[in-house]
Amino acid sequence: MVWMKSSRLWTRLGLASALAFCVAGVSHAEEVRAGPWRSLFDGKTLNGWTAKIARHPVGENYRQTFVADQGVIRVSYAGYDKFDNQFGHLFYKAPFNAYRLRLTYRFLTEGLPLDTPGWARSNSGIMFHSQTAESMTVEQPFPVSIEFQLLGKEDDKPRPTGAVCTPGITITIDGTKVKEHCTPPANAPTIANGTWVQAELEVLPSGKITQKINGVVVHRYADAALDPDDTVAGGAKPYILARGAQPVTGGYISLQSEGAPIEFKDIEIQKLAPR
Repeated sequence: MVWMKSSRLWTRLGLASALAFCVAGVSHAEEVRAGPWRSLFDGKTLNGWTAKIARHPVGENYRQTFVADQGVIRVSYAGYDKFDNQFGHLFYKAPFNAYRLRLTYRFLTEGLPLDTPGWARSNSGIMFHSQTAESMTVEQPFPVSIEFQLLGKEDDKPRPTGAVCTPGITITIDGTKVKEHCTPPANAPTIANGTWVQAELEVLPSGKITQKINGVVVHRYADAALDPDDTVAGGAKPYILARGAQPVTGGYISLQSEGAPIEFKDIEIQKLAPR
């Protein structure tokens, strides 16, 4: 979302040092117990997932925006006459608090609606810590959530993937509250459309969050809380004001339909707990 807006590197360390490096790099030196990896997508159907598309009720997969096909979830606009700002999200059925999420995505080069806003071209995301689909208003374009933004290449300019965006939520980076809606990564690559990319998200029991692209950390942040001053998650003001600036420690995961054809596959989650 934008509004006017793999190999491991090991140095000559002993085994103990290498293990310490791994724990610190992956989990902010926070000790956790990790459960087994499990798939959130059966590769054939959208069982367990619910669509919420702006201007349409919960559960209406308007013109088959989300399609399960041969191991992927595809965001498709083949049935659209025009996009008309009908932003959508495909919600997984269960909420999560502390976990690791990994998936692979690629932007497609065909099927883009002609009226897709310029900023939304080759633009999608993984929303998490989200409100429920049922609590969104019919017209609401984006859920109150944190977005692990995914971007593709659109011209010859750098367009790094892996930003963090915050509709209805605030975060801190290095202890400082972030004022911008989207914060681009400093070290992420610009990746051509049609290329499969691995995105990984880690949410620790302490609330610290890490985003990775192709195994490389592109963002670390913490202290997610509702933002009563938000102006992005249109229609969400009553939801936020009814709860105040309370911490957000978990919520739902969804895949975004933002006007750009994209495919997601190998969607897996690993629950975490403090030791």
